[in-house]
Amino acid sequence: MPQVSFAELITGIQSGNHLASFPTDTVPALASRLDCAGLIFETKQRSLDKPLILMAGNIDDLWIYAEGSPTERRIWQAIATKYLPGALTLVLPASQQVPSSLNPKDPSTIGLRVPNHAIARTILNRTGPLATTSANLSGQPPLQTIAEIEIQFPQVLTLSPSELQNQLAFPSFSGDSPVSGVPSTVIRWTGSAWEVLRQGAVILDR
Repeated sequence: MPQVSFAELITGIQSGNHLASFPTDTVPALASRLDCAGLIFETKQRSLDKPLILMAGNIDDLWIYAEGSPTERRIWQAIATKYLPGALTLVLPASQQVPSSLNPKDPSTIGLRVPNHAIARTILNRTGPLATTSANLSGQPPLQTIAEIEIQFPQVLTLSPSELQNQLAFPSFSGDSPVSGVPSTVIRWTGSAWEVLRQGAVILDR
């Protein structure tokens, strides 16, 4: 699949016929429409017991996918306000709005994330929340460059270098966190506290 423009990448995702990859503040994402999440598992050769992450451009677009008491929601909102946008994934009890295809083996939970990267957030604000994971074959290190992604996944839509440069020229793209190349930290709500499932780019204050 050739590299595409910003508009073509968004249209390709919205069509449901294509996976897309775009930069984030950690590692490049592999993304699909929510109801097409099966494409990600198939393309990555990913086990169904490894859930996908629901990513959006704004945390307010994600709360409908989590189910919790008013007290729990205040706790979740507090940590989201502190760390998001950023390299943190919150694993929360899933609401009925979450397609079971995102976490086929345990549809009771869902990982939510808002990246601190303006290209990613601009795409996500246009498409709405997407099913995402890192761009790599399952069990292999995350791919870091467009060239690597195109070799591994020639069918996946990617932004052309000129398109990336055009997007980065916008003033609204200033203030992003540097791209770390390190996956996000993943924390799960246990019902009374947070449990760190994967230590990544964000170190939580204790």
